[in-house]
Amino acid sequence: MLAVPETGLQGLYIGSSPERSPVSSPPGSPRTQESCGIAPLTPSQSPKPEARVPQQALFSVVVAIDFGTTSSGYAFSFASDPEAIHMMRKWEGGDPGVAHQKTPTCLLLTPEGAFHSFGYTARDYYHDLDPEEARDWLYFEKFKMKIHSATDLTLKTQLEAVNGKKMPALEVFAHALRFFKEHALQLREQCPSMPEKDTVRWVLTVPAIWKQPAKQFMREAAYLAGLVSRENAEQLLIALEPEAASVYCRKLRLHQLVDLSGLAPRGGRLGERRSIDSSFRQAREQLRRSRHSRTFLVESGVGELWAELQAGDRYMVADCGGGTVDLTVHQLEQPHGTLKELYKASGGPYGAVGVDLAFEQLLGRIFGEDFITTFKRQRPAAWVDLTIAFEARKRTAGPHRAGALNISLPFSFIDFYRKQRGHNVETALRRSSVNFVKWSSQGMLRMSCEAMNELFQPTVSGIIQHIEVLLAQPEVQGVKLLFLVGGFAESPVLQHAVQAALGARGLRVVVPHDVGLTILKGAVLFGQAPGVVRVRRSPLTYGVGVLNRFVDGRHPPDKLLVRDGRRWCTDVFERFVAVEQSVALGEEVRRSYCPARPGQRRVLINLYCCTAEDARFITDPGVRKCGALSLELEPTVSGSDPAGAHPGRREIRAAMQFGDTEIKVTAVDVSTNRSVRAAIDFLSN
Repeated sequence: MLAVPETGLQGLYIGSSPERSPVSSPPGSPRTQESCGIAPLTPSQSPKPEARVPQQALFSVVVAIDFGTTSSGYAFSFASDPEAIHMMRKWEGGDPGVAHQKTPTCLLLTPEGAFHSFGYTARDYYHDLDPEEARDWLYFEKFKMKIHSATDLTLKTQLEAVNGKKMPALEVFAHALRFFKEHALQLREQCPSMPEKDTVRWVLTVPAIWKQPAKQFMREAAYLAGLVSRENAEQLLIALEPEAASVYCRKLRLHQLVDLSGLAPRGGRLGERRSIDSSFRQAREQLRRSRHSRTFLVESGVGELWAELQAGDRYMVADCGGGTVDLTVHQLEQPHGTLKELYKASGGPYGAVGVDLAFEQLLGRIFGEDFITTFKRQRPAAWVDLTIAFEARKRTAGPHRAGALNISLPFSFIDFYRKQRGHNVETALRRSSVNFVKWSSQGMLRMSCEAMNELFQPTVSGIIQHIEVLLAQPEVQGVKLLFLVGGFAESPVLQHAVQAALGARGLRVVVPHDVGLTILKGAVLFGQAPGVVRVRRSPLTYGVGVLNRFVDGRHPPDKLLVRDGRRWCTDVFERFVAVEQSVALGEEVRRSYCPARPGQRRVLINLYCCTAEDARFITDPGVRKCGALSLELEPTVSGSDPAGAHPGRREIRAAMQFGDTEIKVTAVDVSTNRSVRAAIDFLSN
């Protein structure tokens, strides 16, 4: 049975088999209390599909927020014209030569921790602060990756600002989301048809490789930011980034794509960049309407790539963002054009920030890692200035560029180094073992193109390796098309490397125009039709611990538990869904539970997960507690139990859905047929 430490209540399964088996205790918990018993209500471990009546849309607009590692943005569309996607024309303060329809994921808080600004405004204001004053301000950048890398993510997880000060990560994310909420809802001046707040469906993008705790964390941040209330949780959808890109890519017209495979080789090289650039310009012009406002671009008349694709065709989407590479493989289903996931989401921390980290390590080799650490801490605004200078040069890097690149060092860096080390940066470069970075007579770091491209290699190689591993899986054989999307996919270095590595195996590598906005546009379309991805693959095996009848020779002796003369095997892992199992939208895994005592107000059941399909016990290596299913019960009214002959045996039927972007649960009190408040908490571990 499952103990609930704070209340002493137990949550127990109930079933109809002759030998009912009670729920297993966590290791170390008492096993002497009464129990009702357990048995699956369905004979099969596979969830049975349940017919569901489609619900009518109760919203008039979808607002999608693409919350990225390096840049973020939002877009929206109306239910009356769902494929007309409205996007920001330009964020104020953008860098020359960089698209401004998204803004840097930079947050600036006052020394007291209050919100000051976000995006270009935050970056520029922080950059212009007096160095001594800047030490007290809290500036956060690229903080999304912290949620991905945290192994013990909770609502109390802390984030560190550039100056070393910490604050709760939940508050940092909530500040950012609140900024986008307020920005979107204040646009009624330019867009009078923008509806009231309570008719908005919000969509928030996250990497598909994120685990359930990270997804729940983003939802909690959205609640704190006021996007939606807990009572109207269905107004917020979590969209998986490569899925959103896939939803958009499958509806593109052919002139909106650049086929890297189709560029004529020239001396073993890809064709000139002019071919790609001109295609981007043509596509962009064709997608502009004459009735644009001063604030928004509107993309409309979305075509259908499946004029070329047929039912059953398979394609891969590689979302190469700032923090991660996120891969998904979809199969097109006809006649409705829905999508089926063929393999669980995969990828890793191989985003554009990997190039930034490689540059930071290069600076450490030249000037000393201890100096770079001290400089970042004591001159945080100047460090931001240096990263901006590198970002501008990074975007110009290409596999066949001729000529070196100059990177400006802030005067603060040069002056601080001389005071710390007693000699100048030119001397440091001359003494270092790094031969491909020189000191320019103009007072800049001068880096050869080969050296710049070398900074890309670890990250680019990681992306290609992940794609090749996924292509080798038997479940995805037959993939002929690869969509390269995400902000990092704009890089000619990455495009060339992917085409060189994968083009020879017959894979068409395709880049949509405005590739950095693909996920944002797809998230809007997903919000209008969230059922477009009909089948997904479970990334993990999920289940609970139960007691089964002990069988000599099959169960280990140390698992034997004798209760009331009966022999039980404890800690048995009962599987709800297996890793890589296909689960369709609306399919439910049903289990029934019974409170251990009359009047019990809460049932709490631990959930376990693992990467193995055949785990036997919750104590097996790799099996870990990942969350808890909570059922909040209303007090029973005397005489309301139709099964009055069994006082206290109150059956609560829970239905879990594993086919959506988040694991969902609903529950019903069988005796009254009334809903029971049910939730799964992945952040309480």
